Amino acid sequence: MNYTYSQLPQVEKTEQERSERIFFKDVIEGLTSNPKRLQSKYFYDQAGDVLFQEIMNSPEYYPTNCELEIFTKQCGLLAKAISCKGDDFDLVELGAGDATKTNFLLAYLIDQGIKFTYKPIDISENIINYLSSTLPLLLPGIKIEALNGDYLDMLSKAATGSKKRKVVLLLGANIGNMSIAEAAAFCREIREILSCGDMLLVGADLRKNPHTILAAYNDKEGTTKKFNLNLLTRINRELGANFDIDSFDHFPSYDPQTGACKSFLVSLKKQIVQIGSTAIPFLKDEIIDMEISQKYTLEDTRALAKASGFIPIADFYDQKNWFLDTLWLASE
Repeated sequence: MNYTYSQLPQVEKTEQERSERIFFKDVIEGLTSNPKRLQSKYFYDQAGDVLFQEIMNSPEYYPTNCELEIFTKQCGLLAKAISCKGDDFDLVELGAGDATKTNFLLAYLIDQGIKFTYKPIDISENIINYLSSTLPLLLPGIKIEALNGDYLDMLSKAATGSKKRKVVLLLGANIGNMSIAEAAAFCREIREILSCGDMLLVGADLRKNPHTILAAYNDKEGTTKKFNLNLLTRINRELGANFDIDSFDHFPSYDPQTGACKSFLVSLKKQIVQIGSTAIPFLKDEIIDMEISQKYTLEDTRALAKASGFIPIADFYDQKNWFLDTLWLASE
């Protein structure tokens, strides 16, 4: 369906209509700002989900394997840390994806007879449908309540829908998809939703050799490039735009001083893109800021926890010390 502002309903009848309206609004606001930008959360349509799986399986992309090592080799320690109170709790995962890493923790908790309800949250309806249908078959006896939508909206829904203690998972590159200041604001919002005694497990990619980091976001097969360009394809399909995909190229960068790894799309010519009734002009070589993947030091994560109302209580590293899963307790 093609949209203009005037065509969009003022009162959405369904959650899908609301999501479509927000998507349209965010795209127009992003591409009419200076510099132009698009929100990385919109990468994940059906094609984007597949491409991201390919990225995670590429030899250059290390974060997934590093965190997977933590969840396979330290699963018992993770489970003990989050279930230390012996109560029945809600395990809420923000940006669950296909739950490849989380599956090891879920299976261990079930095997140990630990009572919990798994509540995966993802903006991708495709992913939520997959988890809802697949996990009960893979993990008999699991209690699952999958939630499709914005992280904080769905976390609020999960928090108000149950009085159980919450253990929130924010794994992978999720926290990295924001600047440090944005991450602090986001974690403060999470803390405002949670109660004292709830927990947050945060995955953070640690700073390392700059060549290693940059290669992870510029794979030789070009899958990361396809992943970024796919968002333009999605905008064409869902918002009736006319992006010429071949007129844009992918450019990654990494600043080892700030830890900011960023991806851009570059307009290869002067052009005008039409989105509904809105014309978006591009200069030759003009960029679209697509995403950030922020890299952290341990001190950075400590400061982030303190700034957002949490106390670090346990740290889990892979063998190379390239990745950190840090467990925080919601303080008073």
